[in-house]
Amino acid sequence: MPDIATPRVEIIGVTDFQKPAGVPWDQGDAVGGAAAAEFAGRACYQSWNKPNPATATVDGYIRHILEVGHLSVLEHGTATLYLTGVSRSFTHEGIRHRHLSPSQLSQRYVPEREAAVVVPDVIADDPELADIFDDAAQYALDAYNTLLDRLTTKYGTNSTAAKKLARQAARAVLPNAVETRIVLTGNYRAWRHFINLRATPSADREIREVAVAVLRALQACPGSAPVFADYELVTYHDHPDAPVTTIAVSDLADGDTDR
Repeated sequence: MPDIATPRVEIIGVTDFQKPAGVPWDQGDAVGGAAAAEFAGRACYQSWNKPNPATATVDGYIRHILEVGHLSVLEHGTATLYLTGVSRSFTHEGIRHRHLSPSQLSQRYVPEREAAVVVPDVIADDPELADIFDDAAQYALDAYNTLLDRLTTKYGTNSTAAKKLARQAARAVLPNAVETRIVLTGNYRAWRHFINLRATPSADREIREVAVAVLRALQACPGSAPVFADYELVTYHDHPDAPVTTIAVSDLADGDTDR
C-alpha cells in the first residue's frame, strides 16, 4: 500500500516592519505585519499619540479594526506558508482563494512513482473502508508506473520535453488523494477569509484540518498573532459516528466596511 501522508503547515516568511524615521509613534510591542497594519491605520488619521486608551496597544487597535470592518489595513501584513502532506483534493479547493498566491509541486517534472496518499479520516477510521481505499490507491499507483514505464520507453529520456510527455500523460490515472506540496502567500485579510470559510462545519474535513493548522501557525507568530487573536478553537461533531474534528469560531464578524 502507498505511504500515508499527514498535513503539515509551516510559516516560511512574514512581513518585516521597519518604522520610518521621524514618525512620533511609540511602536510598543507591535512587530511584523501587525505593526504594519497598525501603522497604516494610524497613518490615515495621523493618530500617532494614541488618544484612545482602548486602542493604545496593538492588540486593542487590531481588535477595533476588526470590529469596525476597516480590513484594508490588514493587507499590509503577509505570511507565506509551506503546506505538505495535503491532497490534490485540498489544493483543488484551496486555489479557489484567489488572493492566496500558490506555487505547487509539478507532476510534469516530479515523478510520482512512490507517491504518498492522504486518507480521509472517516475512511481511515473504518478498517473495511481503509482496505478498499488502500487497494484502489495501490492499483492507481501501479497503473501510473506501468504507463510511465511504457511511455518512457516509447519517447525516451533524452530531453526534458520527452520526460514531461510521459509524466503528464501517466499522471491522468492518479487519484485526488495523492499527496502534494504547495507554498501559499497571502495578506492577513486573505488568510482570515480562508479561515472564515474553511475552518468551519460546512467545509471539507481535510481543508478544515489544514485551515485550523494555518490558524494555529498564525496565532503562534508574533507578527500575526494580534490579527488572529479573536479566533477560538472548539471541537465539532459532523456525525455521531465520525471522528471528532476542530473548528474555529470568533466573536467578531468580518463585516467589510471599506469602500
